[in-house]
Amino acid sequence: MGLYQLLWMRGLAPHGYCLLWDPVLLWLHVVSDAIIGLSYFSIPVALLVFLARRRDIEFGWMILLFGIFITACGATHFMSILVLWVPAYGLEGLMKALTAGASLLTAVAIWPLLPKLLAIPSPRQLQQVNDALRLEAAERASVEEQLRQSQKLEAIGQLTGGIAHDFNNILTVVMGSIERATTKIDDPDKIRPALNNAMAASKRAEFLIAQLLTFARSQRMVIERQDINAITREMVGLISPSIGSQITLVANIGEDPLFVDVDRNQFEAALVNLAINARDALSSGGVLTIDTFACGPTQVAVRISDNGTGMDAQTLERATEPFFTTKPVGHGTGLGLSQVYGFARQAGGSLDIQSTPGQGTAVTITLHRHPAD
Repeated sequence: MGLYQLLWMRGLAPHGYCLLWDPVLLWLHVVSDAIIGLSYFSIPVALLVFLARRRDIEFGWMILLFGIFITACGATHFMSILVLWVPAYGLEGLMKALTAGASLLTAVAIWPLLPKLLAIPSPRQLQQVNDALRLEAAERASVEEQLRQSQKLEAIGQLTGGIAHDFNNILTVVMGSIERATTKIDDPDKIRPALNNAMAASKRAEFLIAQLLTFARSQRMVIERQDINAITREMVGLISPSIGSQITLVANIGEDPLFVDVDRNQFEAALVNLAINARDALSSGGVLTIDTFACGPTQVAVRISDNGTGMDAQTLERATEPFFTTKPVGHGTGLGLSQVYGFARQAGGSLDIQSTPGQGTAVTITLHRHPAD
């Protein structure tokens, strides 16, 4: 039997004969097979377009093999239409054989790829990885910002320390000269008061230099067991005259001692700085409140609060930055809160600032309670 005879099989009746040439049955098969065949043919076209635009696909050859299989399936449906009128059953069988070969290759190739396909992340897994990367990026940005602030503080500290040391040397000469002058004056009643005032101002400058050196970490803090209730009670008496009569000072200080390990001078300086800030926020008068209290068995706190102008979110975020100030030129250095923040951190405590525009500000220094307290 020749190939031509095998493909066309002239002695056989076409498939339409089996359907008794019923027009309804014929057109049902023709339309159905044509739609299926055209649909099959459209799929490989879409796959080719996809592969052309996504050359990075790892399993492109598998998609191409699947396209060949789909094309062969579509061809078998058009062969079904042909054999309705032409008995080309051999050609139809050959097409089915090609389809069988393509389907077998596709089936054999897909199973070894299954583990790799299953390892491809799902959209949900990709979203989770993306969220984790965003969180890591945010944490890294936060760490980098903290590093920049630390470098800024270190640079400012070095500058501050250098200036303070030089100024301290000059102040030493000034104070020594004043002391010698007080012993050699001829008319002490007229000259001594002025010299005493100069000495008092020099002592105040010496105290400010000590603050700057501590801020620059060039001067060792003297850590001792202190009763913050007693210190705060004493400081209230010093603060009260300096805030003005239009401001009401309220002190809520317990009678029982609250002991902490702290540098007394720096603690007093922190209270003064916070009181001055509160006073400036109460330019039209108001209430300045000082509270001391225990925060559980291991911590104590001092809170300076006012009902003054308050700070918005942007100002609050930068409040502890060195040299940042909202006060007019000549009315503030911007070192007050940064020094308080540095003191709290060096003492092993923390600083919390709560503020609302138009309602006031509350600054809380939290320190570790003395173990024996």
